[in-house]
Amino acid sequence: MTSAEAVAPGAEARALWHQGWYSYARRVPSPNFGARPVGSVIDLVVMHSISLPPGQYGGDAVRQLFTNTLDWDAHPYYQGIRGLTVSAHFLVQRCGALWQFVSCDDRAWHAGVSRYRGRVNCNDDSIGIELEGLEGETFDDAQYESATALCAALGTQYPIAHVAGHAHIAPGRKCDPGEGFDWGRFRASLGWSAAFFPPTNIKF
Repeated sequence: MTSAEAVAPGAEARALWHQGWYSYARRVPSPNFGARPVGSVIDLVVMHSISLPPGQYGGDAVRQLFTNTLDWDAHPYYQGIRGLTVSAHFLVQRCGALWQFVSCDDRAWHAGVSRYRGRVNCNDDSIGIELEGLEGETFDDAQYESATALCAALGTQYPIAHVAGHAHIAPGRKCDPGEGFDWGRFRASLGWSAAFFPPTNIKF
């Protein structure tokens, strides 16, 4: 191998990322984000589930919600969330398509009031991944594959040491991604130590 062919350490990881944006995600910037506190260590991935209206898949409503373009009058359910300003870093659709709304270097608005591994305000130092789905229902193979590849890539760029569900960081308030998410499968596909994951699943 010549010096021109040699790849510098870390070059492959850098090719996957540009200022917190993942190369293999479709970028749709959200206005709902902020700067992380100085000194934040981005070491937590939070798994969520979402569908709008609940149980309906494949549309644009989630992307519209995260970009403040949702037509609140398009469905009766939206009246209960009218004016909500939220985001996540990523959305994984049922087909496995991956969307990114906020740079991982920035703070997305996905966790709300939360506490995990002795810290509060999990938005400050976490990355939020939304799976298109409904609490209590299962997720598709393509979603596990996409989420696994994403988390593996996150691990090359950030010091990820914890993966939890929204239910784990906001127990009693949230229960997503729900009992239909197979944590054992996800952990096995990643090949990460059990220490990365909650010791027990939330019982719903």
